[in-house]
Amino acid sequence: MGEQLKFVQLEMMVVALGLVVLIADLAMGPSRRRLLGYLSAAGLGVIFLFSLRDGYVGLVNESTELFFNSRYKVDGLALFFKRFFLLAAIFVLVFAVDFSERLRSGIAEYYSFILFALTGMMFAASANDFSMLFVSIELITVTFYILVSFQRHRLHSLEAGVKYLILGAVSSAFMIYGIALVFGEVGSLRFDDLHAKQSELIESKLFLFGMLFLFAGLAFKVSAFPFQVWAPDVYQGAPTPTTAFLAVGSKAAGFVLLIRLLMSTVPELTAEWTGVLLAISALTILYGNLCALPQRNLKRLLAYSGIANAGYLMMGIVAQSELGITAILYYLAGYLFTVMAAFIIISLLAKDGDGEDISCLAGLSKRSPFLAFAMTLAAVSLAGIPPLAGFFGKFLLVKSVASQAFGDSGYFVLLAVAVFGVVVSIYYYFKIIRTIFWGNDSREQSPVTVGLPVRIALYCCVAAMLYLGLLPNKPFKWAESAAKVENAVASD
Repeated sequence: MGEQLKFVQLEMMVVALGLVVLIADLAMGPSRRRLLGYLSAAGLGVIFLFSLRDGYVGLVNESTELFFNSRYKVDGLALFFKRFFLLAAIFVLVFAVDFSERLRSGIAEYYSFILFALTGMMFAASANDFSMLFVSIELITVTFYILVSFQRHRLHSLEAGVKYLILGAVSSAFMIYGIALVFGEVGSLRFDDLHAKQSELIESKLFLFGMLFLFAGLAFKVSAFPFQVWAPDVYQGAPTPTTAFLAVGSKAAGFVLLIRLLMSTVPELTAEWTGVLLAISALTILYGNLCALPQRNLKRLLAYSGIANAGYLMMGIVAQSELGITAILYYLAGYLFTVMAAFIIISLLAKDGDGEDISCLAGLSKRSPFLAFAMTLAAVSLAGIPPLAGFFGKFLLVKSVASQAFGDSGYFVLLAVAVFGVVVSIYYYFKIIRTIFWGNDSREQSPVTVGLPVRIALYCCVAAMLYLGLLPNKPFKWAESAAKVENAVASD
């Protein structure tokens, strides 16, 4: 058994770190508990470096039949997302330390729940079975129920937590009902068995309903239309580090499972659903961008932006090709650093839940030129303007769809909607830039103090946005290598 546990050693280390944080909290004084956040981030840094070791990388594509009965897969895709989730959690923990001053109690528990949510995301990256899929998704969701409503003294936080709980429970019900229907037809929970029988199952209405319910549950996680209604209120009410982790981690977990399910396990069904996926992608892009136009609360604006970005990412699923998977991975990599930079700056400027209006950015170019520069880069990257990471990511997604467009006019409609969405997004993203450099605010314009760990995190985000946009060759090859999923649809 010890030999087989090597496959889950990253997850075991993260769980152990979460338990250590809880135990250390008992031995540390209240004034020193915030240091647990930095220690947790440092611990995740060590685990991230461990994932780069040849000994662990050598496990890629090794069979897990003996211990996990092939329910757990370690391949290039899983490794990419495990590292992605580790990096996201490191950034979240670093700026959660400063945010912890706004938590009245349970600081160590807050850090631990972030680590436990991370564990669920890492298990989701390797899920090759419906039972593993459901357990990992529920581990993520249940921990976020707590993280979203952690500021119990704030009405907005409690309201967000209740909404996320109710709608999350509904999505979980859809998912488990879909799993039950699929299991009834396939007689197995393993993705490999489903893949082998997909041709004959396409004729079964029971199977199709099951897959439809499953897709609805995963669409909720990525906030795709029409399952996106929870996002704005939850983003606004949750503590800012929670919002950042939810925006990046939960969305990426949903997409790795969509890739496993739709593009690797049942590509024939995905081809049958091309029209539905096209419509969902286009409507998600339109809804997110158009609803973002009137927003003044920065977290709500980024929530609608996140919905639109889910639509762009769905384009990679619509493409049904290896290039589409590569585009999703590359876009998510750029999205990680861009969104983290934005939420870190929002957390620094908005000292309470009522200070997240866009006017808090007024005069930032004078108060902190570095923060103004970083926020400007984040807005430009999210808008998809060269030469930053967001532009190249959107370019790859458009290219993946364009390569499939001839022969189906629906693809051209989606491309037109995507371009329209980019044009619309330029308006509300540049509203942020206009406020930073030319906005006026009656409040006191004092300089913004940025601690060294947070400053280093922002430096990393800025460097990554520039690197992924200006020098995309090597990152593209990494994403291309990770996109070579077993049983996936053929490349272009």
